Amino acid sequence: MTTAAQAVESVPLITREALFGNPVRSGGTISPDGKWLGWMAPHEGVMNVFVAPFGKPGEARRMTSAVERPIPQYFWSQDSRYVLYVQDKGGDENYLLYAVDVASGAERCLTPFENTRVKFAGSSTKLRNEVLVALNNRDVTYHDVHRLNLDSGELTLVLQNDKYAGFATDDDLRVRWALAPNDAGGMDLFEVDGSTVAETPKVSTTLEDSMTTGIVGYTNDGRTLYWIDSRGRNTAELIAENTETGERTLIASDERADVNGAMQHPLTGKIEAYSSNYLKREWTALTPEMGQALAFLRERLDGEFGVQSRTDADDKWLVWHDPVTGPTRALLYDRTAGTLEELYVTRPELEGAPLQPMHPLEIPARDGLTLVSYLTLPPRSEGDRPPSPAPMVLLVHGGPWARDGYGFNRMHQLLANRGYAVLSVNFRGSTGFGKGFVNASNLEWGAAMHDDLIDAVDWCVAQRIAQQDKVAIMGGSYGGYATLVGLTFTPEVFACGVDIVGPSNLETLLATIPPYWAPMVKQFHERMGNPNTPEGLQLLKDRSPLHKADRICRPLLIGQGANDPRVKQSESDQIVAAMEKHGIPVTYVVFPDEGHGFHRPENNIAFTAITEQFLATVLGGRAEAFDGEVEKSTAQIKTGGELVE
Repeated sequence: MTTAAQAVESVPLITREALFGNPVRSGGTISPDGKWLGWMAPHEGVMNVFVAPFGKPGEARRMTSAVERPIPQYFWSQDSRYVLYVQDKGGDENYLLYAVDVASGAERCLTPFENTRVKFAGSSTKLRNEVLVALNNRDVTYHDVHRLNLDSGELTLVLQNDKYAGFATDDDLRVRWALAPNDAGGMDLFEVDGSTVAETPKVSTTLEDSMTTGIVGYTNDGRTLYWIDSRGRNTAELIAENTETGERTLIASDERADVNGAMQHPLTGKIEAYSSNYLKREWTALTPEMGQALAFLRERLDGEFGVQSRTDADDKWLVWHDPVTGPTRALLYDRTAGTLEELYVTRPELEGAPLQPMHPLEIPARDGLTLVSYLTLPPRSEGDRPPSPAPMVLLVHGGPWARDGYGFNRMHQLLANRGYAVLSVNFRGSTGFGKGFVNASNLEWGAAMHDDLIDAVDWCVAQRIAQQDKVAIMGGSYGGYATLVGLTFTPEVFACGVDIVGPSNLETLLATIPPYWAPMVKQFHERMGNPNTPEGLQLLKDRSPLHKADRICRPLLIGQGANDPRVKQSESDQIVAAMEKHGIPVTYVVFPDEGHGFHRPENNIAFTAITEQFLATVLGGRAEAFDGEVEKSTAQIKTGGELVE
């Protein structure tokens, strides 16, 4: 029988560096006044922020000086004077806010506190040199809202928080709503007047609607409040509420998927287009002008595209374009001149590479639910079927309250290039498909949620996509948990597993969540199991792979960040110890300078190198030879190194 490696041996190998190394540029933006362009680019191997005069990208200046970890996010102040960015230490997710003066290059930390995580709470088109930030420097559990003057750095307390999970603000930098979890498992929304929160909620949801009903935001004149709302229906619709009369008007709905995206005018805040995402994201214009602009882009861009930055004058847009079988690029759209010009390609080395198309699928679950899924096949496949059943990697997303989507996917492309079919499944609990799909996962960790994955594998085997005895399961966070469930609850189904920062013990997972997640812990208890009740505690034990570790009979690779605040290293340590106790081999890799996932490129590339060698050993695909990647990283192979040599 032809092996997976032999089937693709004549196809050029796409290197790990090309897919997982730093992009040449990414994250492009235009300043609100239209005078500056910004983007991320590597400096000495670390992603930093660069700024150039509009129309003169060759005159770019580096604005930040990150030397160890890439800048995870940056944005412009409304007055276009500052580049703002956040950064943590070693993946601990205690993000602080920094500002760089575009003119002088001077950099300041605006939230110089220890063990503090900043949340950006609001900006203003009227008070352009000020923002609202939420800080947990007083009480690590709750974030107080402060007004921050970007020029002076002065912080002024707006609202002290002793119970609320979040806030909604307006363009005048006023806190208008406070959100708190309630006994029904949903959320209570309290109106706020100044620094006074109403005693009784104006709006309440139950668990059923808690993830699909909430505030989108205000128009900048405060006369309209936008909501997404699933109460009385399945999918979330977009609603406009007149703040003077309380009259509510339906703007948009989609029977297949939640309305989950909106484009608002930068100065008025009025929603001009909305999106929903079933198999693919679809944008619908609400004004003739927006309709013309989106039509202009659709005529010129195949695949996926979106608008990631707009000037205040709305005459220039920065558009991202994902052709799916090519690298993402950024383009400048001059709406006045009617021109569309390329600014950069994120990964030019992938142009012309043998990238594979992604196929959206609808896979039936055993109880009648439809599982929107995405399949990428090895080279030389025709349509959405390989010439013969192929080894397959089931790639499970994290969250679990998130989703997989259509578009260029680095891991899909790497694995397909190595000879595997790759499948991503939106199992029940995935978001965007209506509240019924989310709530079908309540108390179903390791049960119906796992059944969905098994049903998808069985479907692929029946459709002659997957080779039954050569299916791997792999994922991060919840996907890592799903991997451990696969190897313990259904030990004969999968040929091997790759668990990245996945919890093994749901009881200890809930006991060690970050303190600032405490306001949302009731949601976890309602959807996972309540450790404060005998039946809930037993459910968590029953659904924890740790307690079935002795059933593992297939190779397992585990990757963990030592500083992970969400899934502590103890989650991986526990199951590794249990496997070693039973004499079961395991490969365990720890990165001492990473958190919830691997963000330093050298670490990500190292773990990817280990992963593809591991999969090649078990599934028979090909792997790019090691070239010192592990030594260049901080990877510590605690045990099982012989399985990937």
